[in-house]
Amino acid sequence: MESANQDINLNSPNKGLGVDSLTDVPVGGAASNASNAASTVPPGLTEEEAEELRTELSKVEEEIHTLRQVLSAKEKHSYELKRKLGLSPLNEFKQNITKGWQDVQTSNAYVKATEKLGEWNEKVASSDLYLSASATLEDISRSEAYKKTQETLTQAGQKTSAALSTMGTAISKKLGDMRNSPTFKSFEDKVGNIKHKVVGGRGDGEGVQSPAETKSVQDNAPF
Repeated sequence: MESANQDINLNSPNKGLGVDSLTDVPVGGAASNASNAASTVPPGLTEEEAEELRTELSKVEEEIHTLRQVLSAKEKHSYELKRKLGLSPLNEFKQNITKGWQDVQTSNAYVKATEKLGEWNEKVASSDLYLSASATLEDISRSEAYKKTQETLTQAGQKTSAALSTMGTAISKKLGDMRNSPTFKSFEDKVGNIKHKVVGGRGDGEGVQSPAETKSVQDNAPF
């Protein structure tokens, strides 16, 4: 039996050792697996506890994946319902803004801020500085200097308006006199005769005037 045990252990990395000594020496593969298992277990947990946590984590991740699929389907269904109801993203955005503003107005912070501003306004309006400033402005508006300045500005504005109106009337009158002058009428008549000769000749089938005829008409013009 001893020789058989020795033959069996000839291929072992612990060959040459006795049977009694082999029982105390760990096999290399078993030691490596034990060290790997020990490295994956967090401190303070046993292997069984770690395995239970891994199983629970796997279940939770599967549930998250399922919930994401359900949420995606619900979002698509909601989009189809809004499309059938004619609710565009812009209208939904406006409704959200309106609802948000209403929520802000009814919030405790907004109500308290409004009340605080009202109290500050009352304090400012009843303060001596505000009353003194208001009285000073009222005295200034009643003073003679203020009234004279206001009257001067009013008169200056009236004079400016009258001057502009007079200038416009003078320009219109000047243009009317120029239009009724003999020189302007003579020029207008000459232009009318030239237009009649050019347009009238074409209408009667006389053809287009030659450059020589056009030049003779220009030479006979008074200008």
